[in-house]
Order: sequence, then structure tokens, then C-alpha cells
Amino acid sequence: MRKILIPTDFSENSMNAIKYATELFKYGPAEIYLLHAFADAVYDAKASLADGIFEELKQQTLQKSKEAMEETRKQILGFSPNPKHKIHTISEFGLLVDSVNDWVEKENIDVVVMGTKGETADKKITFGSNTLQVIKYVKCPVLAIPAVYGDVHPKNILFPTDFLLPYKRRELKLVATVAKSFAAKINFLHVSKFSSLSLRQLDNKNFLEASFSENQVNFHQDNGKNVTKAINSFIIENPIDMLVMINTRHSYLENILYQSTIEKIGLHIDIPFLVLQNLPR
Repeated sequence: MRKILIPTDFSENSMNAIKYATELFKYGPAEIYLLHAFADAVYDAKASLADGIFEELKQQTLQKSKEAMEETRKQILGFSPNPKHKIHTISEFGLLVDSVNDWVEKENIDVVVMGTKGETADKKITFGSNTLQVIKYVKCPVLAIPAVYGDVHPKNILFPTDFLLPYKRRELKLVATVAKSFAAKINFLHVSKFSSLSLRQLDNKNFLEASFSENQVNFHQDNGKNVTKAINSFIIENPIDMLVMINTRHSYLENILYQSTIEKIGLHIDIPFLVLQNLPR
């Protein structure tokens, strides 16, 4: 049973993420948790209101959230009446990252799916602040879906790796299951000026091969030093439908998320982006 958490702000971007998730995981049983954490909205409104009506404002916002959730549930049942899926709705006064983390732990969530931007989307940036915060701090794989992305049938998945990480079976199984469902090919990309691998790297490569033994896989070597350029070039030159990367200490992705921004680093992501957190759970 796959457990999927989808934060929503009832924007078109978040609805697109919901549609993507229901289609991507349509072949197996799943519990889908729709979450609206509305503390920020209440605090924003409170700034222009008297303190005495704070609790009343919370209740009004909660009621509006529940009504919007019910309408969202009806829409989902309209475009995806899947008997294998069970939908739960959660409206709560909380901050997004805290609420997502709490529900990930409480329900042992397999993957968080969300749009790359929220209702205040800026076309100039790749990810909205909420999406970046969830990717950085939530201890669960996160699948970010671009607002305009509609093709939910991945055929080619790009998985850059330096073969230095001891991957987590549960997270790799998520990728393997998605790829197998759509007969997708997984392209592992190793960017290094050295053609040979260390014993540690060979062990991890063998582990990857074993984990994806039922999938179509290709291993590619890029002899350059610029990981960003190699990833961008591979996506441009090949029909890639999903990018998979690992966010862990001292990784290339951590450097993007914490030391700079994706815009500054130059990594152009306009396809679904699955971030594995490489954490034991």
C-alpha cells in the first residue's frame, strides 16, 4: 500500500500535482492524504485585524479549508475514480513544513507530491519557497511537479549519481516501482574525469544494479567536471521525463539547496523532479 501526501493550497499548480500523482500511482493500492496547513494565511490576515478575533479567524479559515477540501475530493473522484485509491483530507492550523513532517512520521508516508510553485507563482524561478523548504527539511522523498507538465507516463528517467552513497532500499524501490509501472528506462549518469571506480563505488553500483534488476537500466559516463552542465546536456539531448537526485550531507544537491539557489547554479528543471532523502525510516 503506497502512502502519498499531497500538500495543497487549492491553486492550479497544486491541482496539477494531484492529477499527476493519481495517474502516476494508478496501478497500485494507495492512500492519498491531502493536506492544507493554513497557519500562514491566518497570520497574514491577522496583521490587519484586532487581536480579539484571532480564534474566530482561525475557525473561519478552518471551515473554508474544509469546504475547499471537499470540493477538491469531488474533483479527484471526477477525473480519477480509482477504487484502489483511498482519499483522506486534512485541514489544520500549522506551518507547512512542520505539518508535512508530522504527517510523514505519523502515517509513514512514502512520498510527498507537490507543485513546484504555489498560488503566487513566479515564472522567473524554478521552485517556490514552500517547495524548496519541503525538499530541504522534510524527511521523505519529495516529487515536485512543474505547473505546465501534463505527461504522466515517464519513459526515460535520469538518475545522476557519484556511486558514493549507501542508498536506502525503500527509496530505490519507489523509483523502481514507478519505472516498472510504465516500462521506463532508468539512466544512471556518473560525472567524473576518472573512468575507473573505487571499490566503494563498485559496491554501490552493484547494489544499484541489484535494486533495479527488474528494470531497464543504462549506465552513462560523462568525463567532464561540471555536474550541472552534464545534467542539463543529458536532459536536452535525451527525452527525459523525470529527474531523480539524492539530497544528503555534502551532496551536489545539498550544495544547490543550502549554499546557493537552483537559479544561480544554472540547473534547469522543467520536468518532474524526485528528491530522495537517503534516510532510514
